[in-house]
Amino acid sequence: MKIWVDADACPNPIKEILFRAAERTATPLTLVANHEIRIKPSRHISFLRVAGGFDVADNEIVRRIEAGDLVITGDIPLAAEIIENQGQALSPRGELFTLDNIRARLTMRDLMESLRASGVESGGQAPLNQSDRKAFADQLDRILARHA
Repeated sequence: MKIWVDADACPNPIKEILFRAAERTATPLTLVANHEIRIKPSRHISFLRVAGGFDVADNEIVRRIEAGDLVITGDIPLAAEIIENQGQALSPRGELFTLDNIRARLTMRDLMESLRASGVESGGQAPLNQSDRKAFADQLDRILARHA
């Protein structure tokens, strides 16, 4: 299993958790972004810079993943594509996207997008907090343990 990170919007505390996990488990970790990202020097951690543009990083991740790979993303449409391609998708808040929950998440995303487009203020997501970090780390540990 390889870990791919949709790194353009991945919070730094989550990247730090991923860096430590990649080192601890010797799991290949690749951050994909359209701008320079600082990574820890490691033989397990790499960075792939893609051109700017809508969904360029997402498309590159989809193109490169293999069945069983894990993708870290908060992008619901990308998570759906990952699942369709036999991969695993985990949000930076620790939500594991599955065949059982991805359709409902896509529907909710589309509803919220429609509401925002019609002028309804949704307030957006709360900032990442300690319990989000713990949920992410716990879920990541469970996934890595299954693939050890």
